[in-house]
Formats: sequence, structure tokens, C-alpha cells
Amino acid sequence: MRLVTNIHRSVVNRTFLLSMALCLFVAGCIDSTHQSNNSTDVPVTTAELPELLPLQTLLAPAEYVAPQISPNGRWISYIAPLDGVPNFFVAPSDQPKSGQAVTSFTDRGVQATDISGVVMYSWHADSEHIIYPVDYDGDENWDIHIVNIVSGEERNLTPSPGIKTQIIASDRNSPNEVVILVNERHPMLPDVYRLNLQTGLRENILMNPGKVLGFLADDNLKLRLAVAINAEGGIDISRISDDKEFDTFMQISAEDLPALTTSSSQKIIRLNQSNEHLYLYDVEGRDTTAFISLNLSSGEKKVIAQDKRADLAGILYEPLTNKPLAYATNWTRTSWHAIDSSVAPDIEFLNQAAEGDWNVVSQTDDNNKWIVQDMLSHKPVRFFIYDRIRKSSDQLFTSTPALEGLPLSKLHPYIVQTDDGLDLVSYLLLPPWTDPDEDGRPSEPLPVIVLVHGGPSDERAQFAYGPFLHWLANRGYGILYVNFRGSAGFGKAYMNGQTREWGGRMHQDILDQVDWAIREEIVDPAKVAILGGSYGGYEVLVAMTMTPEKFACGIDLVGPSNLEIFMPHWDVDRMSVVLGDPRTEEGRAFLRSRSPINFADQTRHPILIGQGARDSRVPQDQSDMIVDIMNKNGTAVTYALYPDEGHGLMRTANSFSFWAMSEVFLAGCLDGRSYPIGDALEGSSVEVPVGAELIPGLTEALNKQNRQP
Repeated sequence: MRLVTNIHRSVVNRTFLLSMALCLFVAGCIDSTHQSNNSTDVPVTTAELPELLPLQTLLAPAEYVAPQISPNGRWISYIAPLDGVPNFFVAPSDQPKSGQAVTSFTDRGVQATDISGVVMYSWHADSEHIIYPVDYDGDENWDIHIVNIVSGEERNLTPSPGIKTQIIASDRNSPNEVVILVNERHPMLPDVYRLNLQTGLRENILMNPGKVLGFLADDNLKLRLAVAINAEGGIDISRISDDKEFDTFMQISAEDLPALTTSSSQKIIRLNQSNEHLYLYDVEGRDTTAFISLNLSSGEKKVIAQDKRADLAGILYEPLTNKPLAYATNWTRTSWHAIDSSVAPDIEFLNQAAEGDWNVVSQTDDNNKWIVQDMLSHKPVRFFIYDRIRKSSDQLFTSTPALEGLPLSKLHPYIVQTDDGLDLVSYLLLPPWTDPDEDGRPSEPLPVIVLVHGGPSDERAQFAYGPFLHWLANRGYGILYVNFRGSAGFGKAYMNGQTREWGGRMHQDILDQVDWAIREEIVDPAKVAILGGSYGGYEVLVAMTMTPEKFACGIDLVGPSNLEIFMPHWDVDRMSVVLGDPRTEEGRAFLRSRSPINFADQTRHPILIGQGARDSRVPQDQSDMIVDIMNKNGTAVTYALYPDEGHGLMRTANSFSFWAMSEVFLAGCLDGRSYPIGDALEGSSVEVPVGAELIPGLTEALNKQNRQP
């Protein structure tokens, strides 16, 4: 669960994480130096099958990630591989492909987005520095770093292992000072400080009085609002006086809260220029979110925008005044609509200039130049600069030029209605040669992989460019990229449908979509696999243990197995409402009934489990425990453990090793295509304490790895 703890100047772009990779759940992409020319032993029976593309090609690290334009419009920054490691590059905005590295990380590198896909770094107001977070091997305890783009001087301003620090406000008039939150005293209750970006010195502004999860400061660095959990499981929003007194003026009920705690909703909260009005999402008395203006004195609400079918997908603001300009909707595709008439011509222009779904990902301070992301499902993501004065667009780059021109498949939206009336909007992707007329139906039933997103309530499957999907399709698999109750973006009833339904109706929503695909003759019912990470990994464990005959195999990455043991990042009060209360015997009994670990002995088919030893969200023992039970009961389980990873796979070599193992694993249970593992483990930290012998070539690859100096 995420609450309001940050202000972000660029528009929310939920598709960004998917377009970076769909390398799954904050996974790093693949280093193209580890190439193999040997094909798998799996026979290819059809002469017309296209070339088996190396994993390293399809999941190659993007050359241009998270581009941002400097406030003065002179520079473009982005993240790209430097010797295979993600680092910051900067180029003149009129020569975007002439970028030079301004950082030189050699291990994990810099992280482009948070777990929800929101860009994590920003330009300093002086257009000469970049400010960004770095954690400790994936533990999500962030330090704040700053680098001078001219001199290359890089500094860690808040060196503090085990402590999370994040910026919540900056001031154009005092550009070297920011307001930060620091969870030094309590992991869930941050204190507020003022940080000097030149000296690294910090000054306390407010110690957390308890129960406050986040704060909002204005553009003059003055604390204005606090967000706290109340006794009913909802939240209170309070004004903060000059004397640091709290005055609660708005309450959000426990029923309304889930729809307002997605990554998209928490990033749109802004104060207007006079600090008289608060812009935010609201669902009181309605099912889908409305974008509103709230008068902080009178409490009067004014609806600015809403969509009856789905929650709003983003807000575009004017950079310096916080004036709302446009809003996005996303049912099956993203579209933008003007709030302020001044941007109506811009939206009309971009609708013509873009080939697919577009988003504004960065703006200059004068708002005259925008970086626009242009996304189709079957082409690499394209970025261009839009000049609002000249009404012209200039190409910047595509995210992965090496993938341009490949024959890739289109995503097809589909809708399956549940027996209680929910519309499950999901997506289907097929191998190109199985669907030559591109109607979203294969010439004959296929082996299919069900891809389950994480979260669940701050993520959704959506239309996007996903190299991860295209890798699986090239191996001969169809992909059901599924939403289910609890997924973000479809309204309050949809979101609250997850209450006490983990492992229940949420799982049934996925089974219903598999059954739909069988009826539509898309799926070979004997060849259905399931794959997911985080919450998606939990669903994989549910599928493989509670419905053991439905799925031929499963791949779980960092998924929880025992809901009785609450995860470190879960608030007990709130999550007890959603899952069940571990503080009561009745609650514990219910949680046991929804915990895959208690059904592990029922597992019948092969499963591959991946885990980071430094995972701060789903600790390692969640995987250790279920692997132990499965192994003792004779399940064909393989366990890949990464000592230097957290909640997902960030290091390129680690990501490559896991997906190389995965494709051989999938070929064994679905009769698909794969490359042999070969030297795919080179440079990775992977340990396989259980089940290496079950994946062809893995034992030999591990032996080779162990012999390396």
C-alpha cells in the first residue's frame, strides 16, 4: 500500500515501467554481450517458424530510458548502459544522440523508476545538476545523490544505510534547499527535515507525532498538510499551522482509501500557486475517481474531470504554477483531454503526430517544450520533443534501436465479465506466425502463459510495449496479460473487490480468463503456465498449490507464501481489513486458508522460484519455507536465490540468468523453443540450493560458474 508521501513535477506515466522492459517487476534488462548461437534441443517442427531470437536481443538494455528535459530546455538527460550498467547521460537538447555519461556506477547502477514505474530522478532548478536516489543492493533505503553534469562531481548527500530518505518539495527561489522525509526513528513514520544540497547538512522541521505517513509542503518549502491513519482504517488529512498544530479537515473512509492509494493518485496531489486549493483525486459518493479542487478554508469540492468507466490515468500540470492543464483516461487505451483550453491545440497536434498512445514525460519551466513518449505495442517506444510555440515535433530517439523493424505482435484487449458483474479488461498477445491476419485468434490452440502483475492495487495490465511479452511470443507462447479484482484503475468497487479475496475470487478471476481462452480456442488446456512477481508471485503459488491440475508449470519471482506473517511494508491496520487480521484466531485461521504454504504438499507440476536475499518487501524466508515443504514432498521445484538483489532483479547479469533458466524451464513443460543456458550465468550472483538438476544445462552452468575466479 502506498500513501501520499511525495510530490512529482512530471506527469504520472504508468506505462513507463512496462515500456522499459516488462522485464518484470523492476527487473533489469539484458546485457547483449552474453550471446549464444546454439539453439535448444527442443525440435522445431514447422519450417515457417521465424528465427529464434536470442534473449539478449529481445531483452537488451534500453539505450534511452526515462528522458527528462532540463528546466531551461538546454539539456536532455536519460539513463543508458555504461559498460552494461545503468548510468545517467546528458546531451544538448538539439543533439540528443551525442550524450555523455555523467555518472560511472559499476555495480547495480541507477534506477530509473520506482516499483510503480514513476521516474525517480529530477533536474535541479539550475539546470546544472541531477538529483537522484540510490539504495543499498535493492533494500529500498534510499540516499539522495547529486551530480554536476559539467564537472562530473557526484556526491551522496545523505549517507545512511538502513534509513530511507526522500525529497517531497523544492523551491525555485531557494534552489539549494529541499524538504525531505527521513524514517530514521520508525520505518513507517517519517520525520521532516530541510536539506541543503550544497553542504548536505539537514535541519529538523517536524518530528512525526505518530500515525502520520506522509506530508505535503508547498513550493516555498512550508509544510501544509499531513496524512495519517485513523482508528477506522481510513486516513485523516490535516492542515499544519505555523505552530505545528494539526487540524483535521478531511477524512477518507476505509472504503474509499484503496482507490486513492495507487501510484497514479498519490503523485497528482498539488497545491495551487496561492496555496488556497488542493488538487487531488476523490471517490466520495462515486465509483471511479474524479479530479477535484478542494478549498482548504471552506472544504468545498469542485469536480474538474472524471470518467464513468475507469479511474483517471494522469494529470498534466503547468510546471511553475501547478495549474491543471489536461487529464488522461485509460479503459483499454490511453487518451488525453483538455482541462484548460490553452492545451487543446497541443492535444490535437499530438494526436496526429503520435503513432500510438502518448504521454508527456517532461516539461521545461516555461512549458514551451515537452518530451513526449509515443507507444505502440509492437514497436520500440519512441520519444520526441514537442515545441508548443512552433507546433512541431523533433525526433529524439527510440528506447531500444536494436529492436526496430522486428516482426512483433500487437496486443489485443479483451473483456471477460465475472459472475458478479465486473468487467475484466485484459490483453492477449500471440506469436506473429500463429495470427497472420492479426485478429487476435490463433490458427490453432497454443501453449499459453498467464502473466500476473504485481501490487496488486497499485498496478494494472495495460496497453504498452513489452519486450518481455515479445520474448515469450518468439518462443511460441501466447500470453494472457491479465487484470483481476484489486487491479488499479477500474474504480472503487473493482479495487475493493480484493477485500478478503486474495487466493479467493482474485484467483477465480484468472481461472475464468483461462477458461474463456479455452472456449475461444486460443489455449491448449494441457499447456497453460503462470508467471508473476510480487503479488503476481503469490498468485503463481496459489495457482500451483490450490488448483494444482490447472497449470502445467509456474514461475514465481519474490512472491509471498505465508500471509499469517505480514510483510515488513504492510500496515497491520489497513492490510488486516484487506487480507484478514493476524491478531485474532479467526483472522489467523482465514489467513492460513489463503496461504499457499499450507497447500504446498498438493503441488503436482514443476515450479521455478526466484528470490532476492535483500528483499525488504517479501523477505527471503517466504520463499525458503515453501521451497522446503515442496522439496520434501517431491515437487519438481527449482529455487534461484540472488544474494545481492532485493524485490526484483536489477543487475543485468542476474536478470539474464533468471530468464535464461526460465525459458529452458518453460520449454520443458510447454514444448516451446529456447536457447540452452550455456554461459548465461556468467557475472550473476545466482545460487540454486534446490532443484538445479531439474532444468537441463543448469547444473553444468553452475559448475562452470563456480570454477571462475
